Amino acid sequence: MAIREVGVEYYGYNDNSSRPSALLNSIFMTTVNTAAKTLVAVASTTKAEHVDKWRPADHVRFILMLMTWFAVWVLRVLMDHFPCSLLGPCTSQSYLLQGYSSSVGSFDFPPLPSSALTPSSSLDLVLHQGSDEPSLQALGRALTHIFALLNEIPASSRKYQFAVAMADKIVDENARHGHAELLQINREALSSAFARTLGLLYRSLKTSSNTQAYLDDSGAWTSRILRLIPMGNYVAPYVNCLSVCLGTIYSTVAGHGVEKKRHRRRRYGEYGDDGTSMSSDVVAEKHAQELLWITNKLRMCGASDEAVFQWSLASSLASLSLTASPRVQGSILKISSILLGEITRANFEIPSEIKFRVLVLWLPLFCYADNGLAYPVLTGYEKAETERTIDEVISSLPAMDQEVVLTNWLQDFSITPSDWPNLQISYDRWCHSTRKLIAS
Repeated sequence: MAIREVGVEYYGYNDNSSRPSALLNSIFMTTVNTAAKTLVAVASTTKAEHVDKWRPADHVRFILMLMTWFAVWVLRVLMDHFPCSLLGPCTSQSYLLQGYSSSVGSFDFPPLPSSALTPSSSLDLVLHQGSDEPSLQALGRALTHIFALLNEIPASSRKYQFAVAMADKIVDENARHGHAELLQINREALSSAFARTLGLLYRSLKTSSNTQAYLDDSGAWTSRILRLIPMGNYVAPYVNCLSVCLGTIYSTVAGHGVEKKRHRRRRYGEYGDDGTSMSSDVVAEKHAQELLWITNKLRMCGASDEAVFQWSLASSLASLSLTASPRVQGSILKISSILLGEITRANFEIPSEIKFRVLVLWLPLFCYADNGLAYPVLTGYEKAETERTIDEVISSLPAMDQEVVLTNWLQDFSITPSDWPNLQISYDRWCHSTRKLIAS
């Protein structure tokens, strides 16, 4: 280990004018390699046999080792005092390191420090040199890290908008530059962030659903008991308030210790800077808005196909979204509308299976989502545009898939108070195409 630690500092050259030739470099590094191996062989043999006296072969091996190290010293003197112009072209220190690493088995030099491998901060230098691709990979890792931090930082924190601005700036500058590798960095980082945020949104909605189910069960048996006692209707509001408090305590301490739960929730943004607990609905709203922002970034970067594919597989999230709060439903509904529009504007062919799954999973939310005046989800123009988009996607499906989509839509549309989306035109067109098939 001592040999490897000293190698770069002792045998390296910092003065460009005094670097040796390629021939001397090769001879010198080969001799160093041989000397190191002989030293290890002598030391390992002596340690393994545990003898007080050396055999003649051991003396011969030791003398050869000394001669080899003497040759290293002689070569070092030659390399220090002979100008490189007499013996051939000079080489760089990187050539020394590479040549030694390729010829030495277990005696590899340690890698150069990161400061030596990192170029200037200029992005043009990274791109035009073409020899520092790890820096581009590091940029992708940094962007992915910022997106992960966004999921963890509470929206009430003053650093949240700072992290959003940083991620926004990196993505916009990569897209503005237009380089293929930078666009791929945006695509991979945004796709990873979309998948992560999608999972966190499902997790928060699942937690909210479980808490609500617990409160509903508690209220059911308490209300049945209250009906059996006199003046029970007057006592019911106070009991319901008490059950809400008990439900909050239960959701905090059940299954884990208080401190462990608080640490985990703070990590996923469920606690504010002051340590106060945030409800699952607030956390779900935060993740839903982040997912909407990431979706818009994917559309801007021309990588929305990644989101469309993941959105077509989110069946569990689609089920939970039907009972989510109006603000969470609003963000999810906007994401669905954006991705349906991207399906119609895609420059490549999207498989019919993906289109079918997107429609079957998310059309019920279009019917059941709260579109009232209290929290308008889409404007009148956006609703009309979304209807046109849905109609266009349905018309691109096979006739059997159209039947399934339109049948499910009619069932949901007929039992909900909402008059949107009205797909009667699509339904009539499908009926007309079916009659034409019978006539032919």
